[in-house]
Amino acid sequence: MSQPPQPPNQPSADPPGSGNDSGSDGRPAERGDSSGAPQPSQPPQPPQSAAPPQPSPAPQPGPGPDLSKQDGPAAPPPAGGPPPPPPAGPPPAAPPPAGSFGAPAPPPAPGYGYPQQPPPAPGYGYPQQPPGAAGYGYPGQQPYGQPGQPYGQPGQPYGQPTQPYGQPGQPGQPYGQQQYAMYPPAPGAGPGTPPGGGQGARQRLMIIIGAVVAVALIAVSGIWLASGDDEGGKEKDEAGNSQPDGGGDKGGTGGGTGGPKGDAGVPAGEKPAKTDAELLFTVQQPEVDDVVVVEGLWAAGGVVAKGSVDSVIGVTADGGKEKWKLPLAGNICWASRQISEDGKAAVLFQEKKIGGDGRYQPCTRVAVFDIATGKKEWEKQVGSGDEKIRFDEVTIGPGVVAAGGLNGGAAWKLDSGKELWQPDQASECKDSGYGGGKALVAVRRCGSYSSPRLEVQKIDPSSGKPEFSYKVPGGVDYAHVISTDPVVIGIDAGDTVGAGMSDVIALDDKGAMRSRISTGNGKYTARCAATDVEDCKMIVVDEDSLYMATEERESQTEDYGRTNEVVAFDLDSGKPRGKAEAGGRRVMTPLQMDGDKLIAYMEPTYDMGGQIMAIDPKSMKSTVYLKNTKSTAQTESAFRPSLNVQVVYHGGRLYLGRMMISERSSADDYMMLAYGGK
Repeated sequence: MSQPPQPPNQPSADPPGSGNDSGSDGRPAERGDSSGAPQPSQPPQPPQSAAPPQPSPAPQPGPGPDLSKQDGPAAPPPAGGPPPPPPAGPPPAAPPPAGSFGAPAPPPAPGYGYPQQPPPAPGYGYPQQPPGAAGYGYPGQQPYGQPGQPYGQPGQPYGQPTQPYGQPGQPGQPYGQQQYAMYPPAPGAGPGTPPGGGQGARQRLMIIIGAVVAVALIAVSGIWLASGDDEGGKEKDEAGNSQPDGGGDKGGTGGGTGGPKGDAGVPAGEKPAKTDAELLFTVQQPEVDDVVVVEGLWAAGGVVAKGSVDSVIGVTADGGKEKWKLPLAGNICWASRQISEDGKAAVLFQEKKIGGDGRYQPCTRVAVFDIATGKKEWEKQVGSGDEKIRFDEVTIGPGVVAAGGLNGGAAWKLDSGKELWQPDQASECKDSGYGGGKALVAVRRCGSYSSPRLEVQKIDPSSGKPEFSYKVPGGVDYAHVISTDPVVIGIDAGDTVGAGMSDVIALDDKGAMRSRISTGNGKYTARCAATDVEDCKMIVVDEDSLYMATEERESQTEDYGRTNEVVAFDLDSGKPRGKAEAGGRRVMTPLQMDGDKLIAYMEPTYDMGGQIMAIDPKSMKSTVYLKNTKSTAQTESAFRPSLNVQVVYHGGRLYLGRMMISERSSADDYMMLAYGGK
């Protein structure tokens, strides 16, 4: 999700305060753009009589590299046949009472003779109108990792958005959000457009579009939650976090045994005792007047830690009561995707807070903290001449914390912060970044900036020396680390509709290609942020298999709705070996491994909450671990994995957190949700 880096030592062309300080996913960009994006505080304008302009179409990918060494498996064809006729209309839903909590006050009626206003926008998730008939203010949300025009692509100024892939005639419709996604279709509504995505650089314009839309979605979600899920019996702590009666940690171990005090206590791979899940608590977003990155979501030791504004906060896992707050010198730029075995996490953040002039602050500081206590273990910067090295990402590997980027990199001991090594900046090859977890893997960029050659190296965490090196096929500009044990990478070889990845390559212990798996030009929904090394989601790897979800298709067993399945691929052969169907009108996404089980998230519908499914990797049979209440399905739908959201299942509970926030539109703009059995 990072902006495509400039050539080393090339200064930014944008003056401070030019409005080019952020990337498409909300992280502050280190290099400016010329998007001329509007400020996020500006409300959307009502549509004019003319049809709204369509974004420029995405450029067609050029011929990709030769990957014919091993052909990928053919993707299973989607079920054919026309969808059955839709029902007469959506189920009736009572509007929230006037003045209810979270509901905005209606504007006064205009005077006699005032021009007619367009009809109010339907609630989020209501069936889409035909093109050109959408109500005022009904936006779509920017999909995760889907920026616009690639950096340096001729024919369009850098920073201009492109039409999201697979969405002709449906401007603003988010990836994976089909016409029937939340409500059944209205009479005469056509079938939903197929899912898709785009590729390119991180851009401020796309951030602001996504942020404005997110605000709109949150506002509607707040109305739904206020009318459909009474919080009158809950109290809020000083941070405004909503908690059950009495709030906070009750001092017990929750509903099970074997976990840390205050946690749910459900051992990894085991089914929770209570599968009917309620909205346990929410964390309200802080007040901001711009787009702010709030990456980071970790759970350990009975505490859930969440990145916030110039800080990381920790709340109790069973009640959401704020337990600690770790102040940072500036905003978060990146958060480690892993935690250490002893419950430590890492963040990369800015040199200092952004002042009133909006001047961009470089991402130079790395800190490690304890998730359970909030204690900062250490904080480091690395000098390069008279300046500090700017990093793009940070990760945690075996006993090591590594930060990287084309401006330089460094690695420190996890426990003490002692510097272990730095990559050779005089070399022709630069370390773009690192993937962590059970091992440490580097992506190296060699040669000229315009025609790079990529290498993937498994490296010794203590010395930085390569254990093996794999040369990525020519013509590939970016590679992504999906797994480090086994080593699995994603590349965009050109034959793709977007999502930053056309092929998945598994390597063996010696660095040779083990198998290649195609994402089927959009048939599978796994995605990686366009230029980042360690930022892939909706794809899971275990010792011998890889799991991806298929694109959505019309359900053949229901009168309306869409469905898909999760497919398992053998890493030795690269061929599909089984699948788990979502069934009905549900859509399922793989999240993570939990013990020996694959955890998948079933997205909510208009009348059903989301679900956590545990899939047996051998039989691909599914078991319900959590079944979320339908009373908050509308709020939950704004936290789908395909958006700029992080999703974590831990200890029998589900946590969903935003990766960026913008100016609040209501008192019910949530930064995090937590579900679990009571």
